[in-house]
Amino acid sequence: MGRQLVTLKSEVLDSASGSHLSRLPELAISISQFDLHEETRLLRNEESWHRETGRSSKTLVKQQDFRIVLVLMKAGTRLSEHRANARISIHTVLGRIRVHLRDVGKMVELPVAGLLALDFSIPYDIESLEESAFLLTISWPEDYLTGDDDPVLSASSEVPSSGSTKR
Repeated sequence: MGRQLVTLKSEVLDSASGSHLSRLPELAISISQFDLHEETRLLRNEESWHRETGRSSKTLVKQQDFRIVLVLMKAGTRLSEHRANARISIHTVLGRIRVHLRDVGKMVELPVAGLLALDFSIPYDIESLEESAFLLTISWPEDYLTGDDDPVLSASSEVPSSGSTKR
């Protein structure tokens, strides 16, 4: 359990171009519901959680212009600088993280239930002050199509990944 609980659409069609999402089309359904406690528990069982990076992630929702990714990080680990060509939000659901906004020389601490929204192309990195989980929501402008390359984050380091979800 803990996976999507509601599925109303069996076939996903990209309304902008008329083409199907070829990777993870099951994530682009009309209505999705998640148990974030259970999803976090499942991420702790992933191979990626036990690697040196100390993090694991899973894409929960994937639409042409919208993504929601759950990221779990071990205490004291860091997600190196990333920049999204989209508006994003970071919402802490477990623990406490610090978001470093290098271009503006600012650090923002996000405890549980903390929310930070960033406009287009603001570089950031995330430091986990304790074991933490957060939702990264990415929303592209209408005229930006993501296609199969899935350029969620253009980063100087690897994109957060999950052992169970191939992107």
